[in-house]
Amino acid sequence: MPLATDLSQAWTLARRAVRSRRARGALQRRGVTARAPRPASVRVAVYFADSPVNLYQIRQWYGPLAALNETVPVAVVVRSPGTMLALLDECPVPVVYARQVADLEAFVEEHPIGVTLYVNQNAKNFQMMRYGRQWHVFVNHGESDKMYMTTNQFKAYDHAFVAGDAARERLASVLWDYDLDTRTTSIGRPQADHFAGGTPWTPDDRTVVLYAPTWEGDRPAAAYGSIATHGRSLVASLLATGRHRVVYRPHPRSGVLDPAYRRAHEQVVAALAEANAADPAAGHVHDEGPELGWQLAAADVAITDISAMVYDRLAVGRPLLVTRPVDPEADVDERGYLGSAEWLTATDAVDVVERVDRVLTDEGARADLERWVRHYFGDTTPGVATRRFEDAVVRLVARRDEYAAAEEQRTAGRRGEAQGQGWEA
Repeated sequence: MPLATDLSQAWTLARRAVRSRRARGALQRRGVTARAPRPASVRVAVYFADSPVNLYQIRQWYGPLAALNETVPVAVVVRSPGTMLALLDECPVPVVYARQVADLEAFVEEHPIGVTLYVNQNAKNFQMMRYGRQWHVFVNHGESDKMYMTTNQFKAYDHAFVAGDAARERLASVLWDYDLDTRTTSIGRPQADHFAGGTPWTPDDRTVVLYAPTWEGDRPAAAYGSIATHGRSLVASLLATGRHRVVYRPHPRSGVLDPAYRRAHEQVVAALAEANAADPAAGHVHDEGPELGWQLAAADVAITDISAMVYDRLAVGRPLLVTRPVDPEADVDERGYLGSAEWLTATDAVDVVERVDRVLTDEGARADLERWVRHYFGDTTPGVATRRFEDAVVRLVARRDEYAAAEEQRTAGRRGEAQGQGWEA
Protein backbone atom coordinates (compact mmCIF):
# COMPACT_ATOMS: atom_id res chain seq x y z
CA MET A 1 0.00 0.00 0.00
CA PRO A 2 2.72 2.60 0.79
CA LEU A 3 4.29 1.98 -2.63
CA ALA A 4 0.93 2.36 -4.36
CA THR A 5 0.26 5.58 -2.46
CA ASP A 6 3.69 6.96 -3.39
CA LEU A 7 3.14 6.08 -7.06
CA SER A 8 -0.31 7.71 -7.03
CA GLN A 9 1.07 10.89 -5.48
CA ALA A 10 3.95 10.97 -7.97
CA TRP A 11 1.52 10.56 -10.87
CA THR A 12 -0.67 13.37 -9.51
CA LEU A 13 2.34 15.70 -9.20
CA ALA A 14 3.46 14.83 -12.71
CA ARG A 15 0.03 15.61 -14.16
CA ARG A 16 -0.03 18.93 -12.33
CA ALA A 17 3.38 19.81 -13.71
CA VAL A 18 2.24 18.99 -17.26
CA ARG A 19 -0.94 21.07 -16.86
CA SER A 20 1.04 24.00 -15.47
CA ARG A 21 3.54 23.84 -18.34
CA ARG A 22 0.76 23.75 -20.91
CA ALA A 23 -1.00 26.68 -19.25
CA ARG A 24 2.20 28.73 -19.26
CA GLY A 25 2.63 27.99 -22.95
CA ALA A 26 -0.94 29.04 -23.71
CA LEU A 27 -0.42 32.27 -21.76
CA GLN A 28 2.75 33.01 -23.71
CA ARG A 29 0.88 32.63 -26.99
CA ARG A 30 -2.07 34.66 -25.83
CA GLY A 31 -0.33 37.34 -23.78
CA VAL A 32 -1.03 38.28 -20.17
CA THR A 33 -1.73 41.98 -20.58
CA ALA A 34 -5.00 41.81 -22.52
CA ARG A 35 -7.03 42.42 -19.38
CA ALA A 36 -4.49 44.48 -17.44
CA PRO A 37 -5.63 47.57 -15.48
CA ARG A 38 -4.75 51.10 -16.52
CA PRO A 39 -1.31 52.20 -15.29
CA ALA A 40 -1.21 53.49 -11.70
CA SER A 41 -4.96 53.08 -11.26
CA VAL A 42 -5.79 50.17 -8.94
CA ARG A 43 -7.18 51.11 -5.53
CA VAL A 44 -8.55 47.67 -4.60
CA ALA A 45 -6.63 44.46 -5.28
CA VAL A 46 -8.17 41.01 -4.91
CA TYR A 47 -5.43 38.49 -4.26
CA PHE A 48 -6.02 34.95 -5.51
CA ALA A 49 -3.06 32.56 -5.47
CA ASP A 50 -4.95 29.31 -6.05
CA SER A 51 -5.10 26.89 -8.96
CA PRO A 52 -8.22 26.47 -11.16
CA VAL A 53 -9.68 23.82 -8.84
CA ASN A 54 -10.58 26.58 -6.38
CA LEU A 55 -11.91 29.11 -8.89
CA TYR A 56 -15.34 28.85 -7.26
CA GLN A 57 -13.92 30.91 -4.39
CA ILE A 58 -13.27 33.97 -6.55
CA ARG A 59 -16.12 33.45 -9.03
CA GLN A 60 -18.78 34.14 -6.41
CA TRP A 61 -17.29 37.61 -5.95
CA TYR A 62 -17.53 38.59 -9.63
CA GLY A 63 -20.85 40.41 -9.25
CA PRO A 64 -19.92 42.55 -6.22
CA LEU A 65 -16.45 43.29 -7.67
CA ALA A 66 -17.89 44.38 -11.02
CA ALA A 67 -20.27 46.76 -9.23
CA LEU A 68 -17.46 48.12 -7.04
CA ASN A 69 -15.24 48.64 -10.09
CA GLU A 70 -17.73 51.15 -11.48
CA THR A 71 -16.62 53.65 -8.82
CA VAL A 72 -13.36 52.28 -7.35
CA PRO A 73 -10.75 50.70 -9.70
CA VAL A 74 -10.38 46.99 -8.94
CA ALA A 75 -7.99 44.30 -10.20
CA VAL A 76 -7.66 40.59 -9.40
CA VAL A 77 -4.06 39.43 -8.84
CA VAL A 78 -3.43 35.85 -9.98
CA ARG A 79 -0.40 33.60 -9.36
CA SER A 80 -1.37 30.42 -11.27
CA PRO A 81 -1.14 30.22 -15.11
CA GLY A 82 -4.20 27.98 -15.34
CA THR A 83 -6.22 30.37 -13.23
CA MET A 84 -5.04 33.31 -15.30
CA LEU A 85 -6.24 31.63 -18.49
CA ALA A 86 -9.69 31.14 -16.99
CA LEU A 87 -9.96 34.68 -15.64
CA LEU A 88 -8.88 36.22 -18.93
CA ASP A 89 -12.09 34.79 -20.39
CA GLU A 90 -14.55 35.30 -17.56
CA CYS A 91 -13.49 37.84 -14.93
CA PRO A 92 -15.49 41.09 -15.18
CA VAL A 93 -12.68 43.28 -13.78
CA PRO A 94 -9.03 43.71 -14.84
CA VAL A 95 -6.65 40.84 -14.10
CA VAL A 96 -2.93 40.91 -13.27
CA TYR A 97 -0.65 37.88 -13.67
CA ALA A 98 2.06 37.87 -11.00
CA ARG A 99 3.58 34.42 -11.12
CA GLN A 100 6.88 35.51 -9.52
CA VAL A 101 7.36 37.60 -6.40
CA ALA A 102 9.16 40.15 -8.58
CA ASP A 103 5.96 40.52 -10.62
CA LEU A 104 4.02 41.09 -7.41
CA GLU A 105 6.47 43.73 -6.25
CA ALA A 106 6.21 45.56 -9.58
CA PHE A 107 2.41 45.60 -9.33
CA VAL A 108 2.43 46.94 -5.75
CA GLU A 109 5.02 49.57 -6.66
CA GLU A 110 3.03 50.83 -9.66
CA HIS A 111 -0.47 51.12 -8.20
CA PRO A 112 -1.86 53.20 -5.27
CA ILE A 113 -3.48 50.20 -3.62
CA GLY A 114 -5.60 51.10 -0.64
CA VAL A 115 -7.10 47.69 0.15
CA THR A 116 -6.24 44.10 -0.76
CA LEU A 117 -9.06 41.57 -0.37
CA TYR A 118 -8.45 37.87 0.31
CA VAL A 119 -11.08 35.22 -0.42
CA ASN A 120 -9.27 32.29 1.22
CA GLN A 121 -6.40 31.35 3.53
CA ASN A 122 -3.83 30.25 0.96
CA ALA A 123 -0.33 30.21 2.44
CA LYS A 124 0.85 32.43 -0.43
CA ASN A 125 -1.33 35.22 0.96
CA PHE A 126 1.65 36.15 3.10
CA GLN A 127 3.64 37.03 0.00
CA MET A 128 1.17 39.87 -0.57
CA MET A 129 0.66 40.70 3.09
CA ARG A 130 4.30 41.67 3.49
CA TYR A 131 3.51 44.99 1.81
CA GLY A 132 2.41 47.78 4.12
CA ARG A 133 0.75 51.14 3.44
CA GLN A 134 -2.48 49.38 2.53
CA TRP A 135 -5.12 47.43 4.43
CA HIS A 136 -5.24 43.66 4.12
CA VAL A 137 -8.86 42.50 4.44
CA PHE A 138 -10.18 38.96 4.69
CA VAL A 139 -13.56 38.58 2.94
CA ASN A 140 -13.69 34.76 2.70
CA HIS A 141 -15.63 32.85 0.05
CA GLY A 142 -18.80 32.12 1.96
CA GLU A 143 -20.56 32.14 5.30
CA SER A 144 -20.89 28.98 7.40
CA ASP A 145 -20.50 27.46 10.85
CA LYS A 146 -17.55 25.31 9.78
CA MET A 147 -14.42 25.47 11.93
CA TYR A 148 -12.70 27.27 9.05
CA MET A 149 -14.80 30.32 9.92
CA THR A 150 -13.17 30.79 13.32
CA THR A 151 -9.54 30.10 12.50
CA ASN A 152 -6.98 32.14 14.39
CA GLN A 153 -5.69 33.22 10.97
CA PHE A 154 -8.24 36.04 11.09
CA LYS A 155 -5.73 37.88 13.27
CA ALA A 156 -3.20 38.03 10.44
CA TYR A 157 -5.37 40.55 8.55
CA ASP A 158 -5.89 44.20 9.36
CA HIS A 159 -9.63 43.80 8.96
CA ALA A 160 -12.32 41.25 8.07
CA PHE A 161 -15.68 41.62 6.36
CA VAL A 162 -18.20 39.22 7.92
CA ALA A 163 -21.82 38.48 7.13
CA GLY A 164 -23.60 39.49 10.34
CA ASP A 165 -24.29 38.85 14.01
CA ALA A 166 -23.80 35.09 13.79
CA ALA A 167 -20.28 35.50 12.40
CA ARG A 168 -19.37 37.99 15.11
CA GLU A 169 -20.65 35.65 17.81
CA ARG A 170 -18.62 32.75 16.41
CA LEU A 171 -15.42 34.78 16.37
CA ALA A 172 -16.03 36.19 19.85
CA SER A 173 -16.44 32.68 21.25
CA VAL A 174 -13.13 31.40 19.85
CA LEU A 175 -10.58 34.16 19.26
CA TRP A 176 -8.67 35.61 22.20
CA ASP A 177 -7.92 39.32 22.35
CA TYR A 178 -9.61 40.09 19.03
CA ASP A 179 -11.46 43.40 18.94
CA LEU A 180 -14.54 42.71 16.81
CA ASP A 181 -15.69 46.33 16.84
CA THR A 182 -12.51 47.70 15.29
CA ARG A 183 -11.40 44.75 13.17
CA THR A 184 -14.63 43.51 11.57
CA THR A 185 -17.43 45.00 9.49
CA SER A 186 -20.76 43.26 8.86
CA ILE A 187 -21.77 43.44 5.20
CA GLY A 188 -24.37 40.68 4.77
CA ARG A 189 -24.12 38.55 1.63
CA PRO A 190 -23.54 40.89 -1.35
CA GLN A 191 -23.27 37.93 -3.72
CA ALA A 192 -27.01 37.34 -3.28
CA ASP A 193 -27.65 40.68 -5.00
CA HIS A 194 -25.91 39.42 -8.13
CA PHE A 195 -27.26 35.92 -8.67
CA ALA A 196 -26.85 35.24 -12.37
CA GLY A 197 -27.98 32.81 -15.04
CA GLY A 198 -31.30 31.50 -16.31
CA THR A 199 -32.80 28.07 -15.64
CA PRO A 200 -32.07 25.42 -18.30
CA TRP A 201 -35.67 24.19 -18.36
CA THR A 202 -39.12 25.47 -19.22
CA PRO A 203 -41.06 26.20 -16.01
CA ASP A 204 -43.68 23.60 -15.12
CA ASP A 205 -45.32 22.13 -12.01
CA ARG A 206 -42.39 19.96 -10.91
CA THR A 207 -40.90 20.64 -7.48
CA VAL A 208 -37.27 21.68 -8.01
CA VAL A 209 -34.80 20.24 -5.51
CA LEU A 210 -31.22 21.49 -5.45
CA TYR A 211 -28.76 18.93 -4.10
CA ALA A 212 -25.45 20.70 -3.48
CA PRO A 213 -23.03 18.44 -1.59
CA THR A 214 -19.53 19.43 -0.58
CA TRP A 215 -16.33 17.43 -1.15
CA GLU A 216 -15.09 14.63 1.09
CA GLY A 217 -12.75 16.82 3.13
CA ASP A 218 -9.08 16.32 3.93
CA ARG A 219 -9.45 15.20 7.58
CA PRO A 220 -12.10 13.55 9.75
CA ALA A 221 -13.08 16.83 11.45
CA ALA A 222 -14.02 18.23 8.02
CA ALA A 223 -15.71 15.08 6.66
CA TYR A 224 -18.97 16.81 5.72
CA GLY A 225 -19.43 15.37 2.22
CA SER A 226 -22.63 13.34 1.73
CA ILE A 227 -22.50 11.97 -1.82
CA ALA A 228 -21.40 8.49 -0.75
CA THR A 229 -23.57 8.31 2.39
CA HIS A 230 -26.76 10.18 1.43
CA GLY A 231 -26.53 11.25 -2.17
CA ARG A 232 -27.24 8.11 -4.12
CA SER A 233 -30.30 7.21 -2.01
CA LEU A 234 -31.85 10.66 -1.93
CA VAL A 235 -31.35 11.27 -5.65
CA ALA A 236 -32.82 7.86 -6.50
CA SER A 237 -35.89 8.58 -4.35
CA LEU A 238 -36.48 11.98 -5.95
CA LEU A 239 -36.01 10.64 -9.48
CA ALA A 240 -38.55 7.90 -8.84
CA THR A 241 -41.49 10.22 -8.09
CA GLY A 242 -41.88 11.80 -11.52
CA ARG A 243 -42.89 15.07 -9.84
CA HIS A 244 -39.46 16.35 -8.81
CA ARG A 245 -36.66 17.94 -10.81
CA VAL A 246 -33.16 17.46 -9.37
CA VAL A 247 -30.42 20.03 -9.82
CA TYR A 248 -27.18 18.35 -8.78
CA ARG A 249 -24.35 20.78 -8.10
CA PRO A 250 -21.42 18.99 -6.41
CA HIS A 251 -18.39 20.76 -5.01
CA PRO A 252 -15.72 20.95 -7.75
CA ARG A 253 -13.25 19.10 -5.53
CA SER A 254 -15.56 16.11 -5.02
CA GLY A 255 -13.52 12.92 -5.22
CA VAL A 256 -10.09 14.53 -5.47
CA LEU A 257 -8.83 12.55 -2.46
CA ASP A 258 -11.21 9.60 -2.12
CA PRO A 259 -11.80 7.35 -5.17
CA ALA A 260 -14.93 5.87 -3.54
CA TYR A 261 -16.40 9.34 -3.18
CA ARG A 262 -15.61 10.00 -6.84
CA ARG A 263 -17.38 6.78 -7.84
CA ALA A 264 -20.47 7.76 -5.82
CA HIS A 265 -20.51 11.11 -7.61
CA GLU A 266 -20.26 9.39 -10.98
CA GLN A 267 -23.16 7.11 -10.05
CA VAL A 268 -25.35 10.11 -9.24
CA VAL A 269 -24.44 11.71 -12.58
CA ALA A 270 -25.27 8.48 -14.39
CA ALA A 271 -28.63 8.19 -12.60
CA LEU A 272 -29.58 11.71 -13.71
CA ALA A 273 -28.61 10.96 -17.30
CA GLU A 274 -30.63 7.73 -17.27
CA ALA A 275 -33.70 9.52 -15.86
CA ASN A 276 -33.47 12.24 -18.52
CA ALA A 277 -33.14 9.63 -21.25
CA ALA A 278 -36.29 7.90 -20.00
CA ASP A 279 -38.22 11.18 -19.69
CA PRO A 280 -36.65 14.14 -21.56
CA ALA A 281 -39.22 16.52 -20.03
CA ALA A 282 -37.88 15.76 -16.55
CA GLY A 283 -35.06 18.24 -17.05
CA HIS A 284 -32.79 16.98 -14.29
CA VAL A 285 -29.52 18.95 -14.24
CA HIS A 286 -25.94 18.06 -13.47
CA ASP A 287 -24.62 21.56 -12.94
CA GLU A 288 -20.90 22.26 -13.26
CA GLY A 289 -21.18 25.84 -14.49
CA PRO A 290 -19.19 28.77 -13.10
CA GLU A 291 -22.30 30.77 -12.21
CA LEU A 292 -23.91 30.31 -8.82
CA GLY A 293 -27.23 31.93 -8.10
CA TRP A 294 -30.01 30.70 -10.35
CA GLN A 295 -29.74 27.29 -8.67
CA LEU A 296 -30.43 28.78 -5.24
CA ALA A 297 -33.15 31.11 -6.45
CA ALA A 298 -34.99 28.55 -8.61
CA ALA A 299 -35.04 25.62 -6.17
CA ASP A 300 -38.19 25.07 -4.13
CA VAL A 301 -36.09 23.12 -1.62
CA ALA A 302 -32.31 22.82 -1.26
CA ILE A 303 -30.40 19.93 0.27
CA THR A 304 -26.85 20.81 1.24
CA ASP A 305 -24.01 19.54 3.38
CA ILE A 306 -22.39 21.60 6.11
CA SER A 307 -20.71 24.17 3.90
CA ALA A 308 -21.08 27.73 2.70
CA MET A 309 -23.94 26.51 0.50
CA VAL A 310 -26.15 26.24 3.59
CA TYR A 311 -25.73 29.94 4.17
CA ASP A 312 -25.93 30.91 0.51
CA ARG A 313 -29.33 29.25 0.55
CA LEU A 314 -30.19 30.81 3.91
CA ALA A 315 -29.56 34.23 2.37
CA VAL A 316 -32.33 33.46 -0.15
CA GLY A 317 -34.74 32.69 2.70
CA ARG A 318 -36.24 29.53 1.21
CA PRO A 319 -36.61 25.97 2.64
CA LEU A 320 -33.57 23.73 3.02
CA LEU A 321 -32.45 20.43 4.50
CA VAL A 322 -28.94 19.85 5.83
CA THR A 323 -27.28 16.44 5.68
CA ARG A 324 -25.88 15.24 8.99
CA PRO A 325 -22.32 13.84 8.63
CA VAL A 326 -21.87 10.13 9.28
CA ASP A 327 -18.32 10.43 10.60
CA PRO A 328 -18.55 10.94 14.39
CA GLU A 329 -15.36 13.02 14.27
CA ALA A 330 -16.89 15.61 11.94
CA ASP A 331 -16.88 18.97 13.70
CA VAL A 332 -20.51 20.15 13.83
CA ASP A 333 -21.09 23.43 15.64
CA GLU A 334 -24.77 23.47 16.63
CA ARG A 335 -24.64 26.72 18.57
CA GLY A 336 -25.95 28.64 15.55
CA TYR A 337 -28.36 27.81 12.75
CA LEU A 338 -27.27 24.18 12.68
CA GLY A 339 -28.78 23.77 16.14
CA SER A 340 -32.22 24.39 14.59
CA ALA A 341 -31.59 23.04 11.09
CA GLU A 342 -33.83 20.53 9.36
CA TRP A 343 -31.38 17.62 9.45
CA LEU A 344 -31.35 14.74 6.97
CA THR A 345 -29.52 11.66 8.25
CA ALA A 346 -28.08 8.96 6.01
CA THR A 347 -30.78 6.59 7.28
CA ASP A 348 -33.52 9.08 6.38
CA ALA A 349 -32.14 9.83 2.92
CA VAL A 350 -34.36 7.21 1.31
CA ASP A 351 -37.39 9.04 2.78
CA VAL A 352 -36.30 12.41 1.42
CA VAL A 353 -39.55 12.99 -0.50
CA GLU A 354 -41.53 13.13 2.74
CA ARG A 355 -39.00 15.52 4.26
CA VAL A 356 -39.07 17.79 1.22
CA ASP A 357 -42.86 17.98 1.31
CA ARG A 358 -42.85 18.86 5.01
CA VAL A 359 -40.40 21.78 4.85
CA LEU A 360 -42.39 23.21 1.94
CA THR A 361 -45.65 23.36 3.88
CA ASP A 362 -44.76 23.71 7.59
CA GLU A 363 -45.43 27.32 8.71
CA GLY A 364 -43.43 26.90 11.90
CA ALA A 365 -40.37 25.85 9.92
CA ARG A 366 -40.73 28.89 7.68
CA ALA A 367 -40.97 31.31 10.62
CA ASP A 368 -37.89 29.78 12.22
CA LEU A 369 -36.02 30.11 8.92
CA GLU A 370 -36.83 33.82 8.66
CA ARG A 371 -35.47 34.42 12.16
CA TRP A 372 -32.16 32.78 11.29
CA VAL A 373 -31.88 34.69 8.02
CA ARG A 374 -31.95 37.98 9.95
CA HIS A 375 -29.44 36.69 12.50
CA TYR A 376 -26.91 35.66 9.86
CA PHE A 377 -27.34 38.35 7.21
CA GLY A 378 -29.28 41.27 8.65
CA ASP A 379 -31.33 43.20 6.11
CA THR A 380 -31.59 41.04 2.97
CA THR A 381 -33.50 43.65 0.96
CA PRO A 382 -32.00 43.50 -2.57
CA GLY A 383 -29.07 45.90 -2.92
CA VAL A 384 -28.48 46.55 0.78
CA ALA A 385 -25.58 44.10 1.18
CA THR A 386 -23.85 45.41 -1.95
CA ARG A 387 -24.03 48.96 -0.60
CA ARG A 388 -22.63 47.84 2.75
CA PHE A 389 -19.73 46.10 1.02
CA GLU A 390 -18.92 49.07 -1.18
CA ASP A 391 -19.22 51.55 1.70
CA ALA A 392 -16.86 49.44 3.84
CA VAL A 393 -14.25 49.32 1.05
CA VAL A 394 -14.50 53.05 0.35
CA ARG A 395 -14.06 53.87 4.05
CA LEU A 396 -10.91 51.76 4.26
CA VAL A 397 -9.44 53.26 1.10
CA ALA A 398 -10.08 56.75 2.48
CA ARG A 399 -8.52 55.77 5.80
CA ARG A 400 -5.45 54.48 4.00
CA ASP A 401 -5.14 57.78 2.14
CA GLU A 402 -5.41 59.69 5.42
CA TYR A 403 -2.54 57.66 6.90
CA ALA A 404 -0.47 58.12 3.75
CA ALA A 405 -1.04 61.90 3.74
CA ALA A 406 -0.10 62.18 7.41
CA GLU A 407 3.06 60.16 6.79
CA GLU A 408 4.03 62.42 3.87
CA GLN A 409 3.52 65.48 6.07
CA ARG A 410 5.74 64.03 8.80
CA THR A 411 8.42 63.18 6.25
CA ALA A 412 8.27 66.66 4.71
CA GLY A 413 8.51 68.19 8.15
CA ARG A 414 11.59 66.18 9.07
CA ARG A 415 13.18 67.03 5.73
CA GLY A 416 12.52 70.74 6.29
CA GLU A 417 14.05 70.59 9.76
CA ALA A 418 17.12 68.81 8.40
CA GLN A 419 17.60 71.33 5.62
CA GLY A 420 17.25 74.19 8.13
CA GLN A 421 20.08 72.68 10.15
CA GLY A 422 22.27 72.22 7.07
CA TRP A 423 22.15 68.40 6.76
CA GLU A 424 19.99 65.80 5.05
CA ALA A 425 17.83 63.36 7.02
